[in-house]
Amino acid sequence: MSAQVVVRHAEARDTEALRQLNALPEVYHDTLQIPHPSFEMWQARMSQPPAGRRQLVACIDDVVAGHLALTVEQNPRRSHVATFGMSVHPAHRNRGVASALMAEMVNLCDNWLRIERIELTVFADNAPALAVYRKFGFALEGTGKQFALRNGEYVDAYYMARMKAR
Repeated sequence: MSAQVVVRHAEARDTEALRQLNALPEVYHDTLQIPHPSFEMWQARMSQPPAGRRQLVACIDDVVAGHLALTVEQNPRRSHVATFGMSVHPAHRNRGVASALMAEMVNLCDNWLRIERIELTVFADNAPALAVYRKFGFALEGTGKQFALRNGEYVDAYYMARMKAR
């Protein structure tokens, strides 16, 4: 029997675990993070989050297995929109971590935050992430050519969004 995934709000005590998670090459490869994140950077992210930011962690046996940072747009004309970024520890992939984080994020957006549109950007070659996003109703809206530099090469990204069901 596999261990249960528990999603909760990220806390200050998670700072080092989040730094370690995002320092893994398998993680930062699929994000816009740069290698070797400092503890101080993560400490600032946790203690001084931007307005509208909510951070969730997924834990298995009290160990951080994944992280999702949700940001509600602060511009009044876009206050119905949220964006997010997510990372899952390689040792915990294919165990429902991403789905648990996504389910809780969608619940927050749909039922608590008055979010009508959730947007994301994902590298075009990140097939596992694309599958999870499609599972939760995200649709492709466009492609950013040479969107970001990754390991010395430019890579494309997809823009995806999910509209709240009415």
